[in-house]
Amino acid sequence: MKMHEPNCVFIKQQGAQYVSQLLANKTLEEQLEFWQKRTEILLLLQSQQQVKSHNVN
Repeated sequence: MKMHEPNCVFIKQQGAQYVSQLLANKTLEEQLEFWQKRTEILLLLQSQQQVKSHNVN
């Protein structure tokens, strides 16, 4: 009997493949810049979400 992967594993694999494509043919410097920008965006989104959750309560 073949076991199916959980949906979360499939989504994680798709995400990894997408990031791999974004970083293909980039230098290490360009990859570092990519991750720095993505981290800044993530931190901004997290801080906005915290403000929203504080305003709701």
